[in-house]
Amino acid sequence: MVIRKLLRPQKIVNLALQGGGAHGAFTWGVLDRLLEDDRLAFDGISGTSAGAMNAVVFASGFEQGGSEGAREALQKFWRAVSRDGRMSPIQRSLMDRFLGNWSLDHNPAFLALDVASRFLSPYDFNPFNINPLREILEREVDFEAVRACRKLKLFISATNVRTGKARIFRTEEITADAVMASACLPFLFQAVEIDGTPYWDGGYVGNPPLYPFFRATSTDDVILVQTNPIKRAGTPQTAREILNRINEITFNASLLSEFRAIGFVRRLIEGGMIRRWTGKSGQHSLRLHRIAGSEELADLNSSSKFNTEWPFFLHLRDLGRDAADAFLKKNFAALGRRATLDPMKEVA
Repeated sequence: MVIRKLLRPQKIVNLALQGGGAHGAFTWGVLDRLLEDDRLAFDGISGTSAGAMNAVVFASGFEQGGSEGAREALQKFWRAVSRDGRMSPIQRSLMDRFLGNWSLDHNPAFLALDVASRFLSPYDFNPFNINPLREILEREVDFEAVRACRKLKLFISATNVRTGKARIFRTEEITADAVMASACLPFLFQAVEIDGTPYWDGGYVGNPPLYPFFRATSTDDVILVQTNPIKRAGTPQTAREILNRINEITFNASLLSEFRAIGFVRRLIEGGMIRRWTGKSGQHSLRLHRIAGSEELADLNSSSKFNTEWPFFLHLRDLGRDAADAFLKKNFAALGRRATLDPMKEVA
């Protein structure tokens, strides 16, 4: 039985990880479940914002300890984020705790920051550019191991402030600065400068980027881990609901554009107008799959993306594990054979 298990061929996949602040703990849960399954192997990982953080933590742990090392590294990272967050004045109110509400809408410090960010720039209210996540990243991630990683190909997106174009940092280029650039919300943090160029959150131009998989990997299957819903029922009514929906549409716009491009390439290949991937010539016909949050994740409001409580992270992790488990039970047989997500239906 053991010999048969070792000889069983693995299915190789790429991973594309969306951002979403604290909701990135959902992605942690997805990765934890996928790493647990020895039927899977991983080729490339793209990520944006919190997805970029998950990607580099994954790679750092994987390079040093394989799948178990990656699982341990992810848990340590999210535990560290929660531990450092305990000192923040942005915490749930007693009433929200009593009602089991994960939002921060009734926290005075969060409300003050929310208002300040609409009238003041981070160069005004955060002149020293303090971001505790940098210290956590530098402490928890071995970036030398990440850059030396040959088992995985990484693609981290950031937005060039001056040109509005995407910058994709590849494995050998990835530093703490690159990850912080990918997660730099311009209303809260000063632009991250790398080699004299300022960068903002990569979600504006690639959330997450899919196009690197066309050329840089030889694997057709891409599992998208989606934390931001594309579609919502009803019309937002309150100012916060409207702003939240605008942000969702903005951060999903680049993904929808890539869906259109992938669908177009697939049709060209199926029509025989271009060749399928054959090394340096031709193209991939990417097979897309998706692991998305449940309605419970979609129902969380935007302020919960700043909630760093450990019970909240564990709750999101469990949602992610359940979503990944359901995906594997339903779609594992399709990996390597057919797509389970039709990109053209997403943009129709």
